[in-house]
Amino acid sequence: MKLGFISDTHTYHKRLRGLESIDILIHAGDVCMRGTEAEAIDFINWFNQVEVKYKVFIAGNHDFYFEKTPSRLIRERLNENTFYLNDDGITIDGVNIWGSPIQPWFRDWAFNRQRGEDIKRHWDLIPDNTNILITHGPPFGILDRTDSGERVGCEDLLECVERIKPKYHVFGHIHEDYGLKDKEFTSFINASVLDEHYHLVNDPVILEY
Repeated sequence: MKLGFISDTHTYHKRLRGLESIDILIHAGDVCMRGTEAEAIDFINWFNQVEVKYKVFIAGNHDFYFEKTPSRLIRERLNENTFYLNDDGITIDGVNIWGSPIQPWFRDWAFNRQRGEDIKRHWDLIPDNTNILITHGPPFGILDRTDSGERVGCEDLLECVERIKPKYHVFGHIHEDYGLKDKEFTSFINASVLDEHYHLVNDPVILEY
């Protein structure tokens, strides 16, 4: 099974290339720039039409429309092979996928939570049998370094991932730390396709399951 990972398209989704011959396309949030309904619907229409067998996405901190709109209304707009996750999961061809848009508080963006118990209760929802974990923000210390050198990932998320040991953990949020890092049990993917200047410079990450 071939997996394609992308994140932080910020309305540049129609410019993406290299999505051919993928079985599951996964988007780790920030489909919008300003979080408007028009931006969100434009992405949904495009994502519905991408010729991939299965498609899964979450929202991110720019995606205010998704924060204020009930998930069931968003799902009503999706094709039968396209899935939106918001602190919940789905099983595709025996692969358990869980998605959450939550990330540590920063400048009052969408889906922000305070570090500690406020954010931990979201990670406590993640099932132990998760094979692919999608979060918008990174775990602490892994592909989470800003251009100023600061590590901004979530400590509680790292603890959760180390406990459940998914095969893949994909995220974005920190554009400047795009890449792949393999640990003992988990491959971590920062799939941000835009750089810190919001230029489309990074390719989708393609991996085999």
